[in-house]
Amino acid sequence: MKHTLAVFGSAFNPPSLGHRSVLERLGQFDKVLLLPSYQHAWGKVMLDYSARCDLVRAFICDIGQSNLELSTLEQKIAIGDNAVTTFAVLEALQLDYPDSDITFVIGPDNFLSFQRFYKAEDILKRWQVMACPETVPVRSTLIREALLNKTDISDYTTPTVHKMLVNDHRYQFNS
Repeated sequence: MKHTLAVFGSAFNPPSLGHRSVLERLGQFDKVLLLPSYQHAWGKVMLDYSARCDLVRAFICDIGQSNLELSTLEQKIAIGDNAVTTFAVLEALQLDYPDSDITFVIGPDNFLSFQRFYKAEDILKRWQVMACPETVPVRSTLIREALLNKTDISDYTTPTVHKMLVNDHRYQFNS
């Protein structure tokens, strides 16, 4: 039986309970890689990559789901400050995990615009793509807005991520 690998790419800007609600439904996979975007493909302004990776590490610890792992692959394969395509990520992962069945997990918003992805048809031919909507309606935008308005975010993310965001005054100037 082949090893199963799910890849959940997101800006994680920051990680939210919406993200967690997706991850909790991926328990059937041997490993789930959380893959923060190095540069956003459509130009979204994000917190520094290393800071988002730190938040994802804390998020994984808080969730305590044994099959979760941070992947910094996008940073490793990025050329300059250019966005890394999903196709490039999946190709690199297939080389790193040659005996794995790889499933790319996306939210329904990205699924509806999947045809915009670079080499979308090739992705569908070579790998599984799974649309997995959040069951908790908390998005990263809500967290950033709450932080800007100095309102409580404890119901929007995990305890350690909450503490890091509040103590480090992240997102104080950007939305």
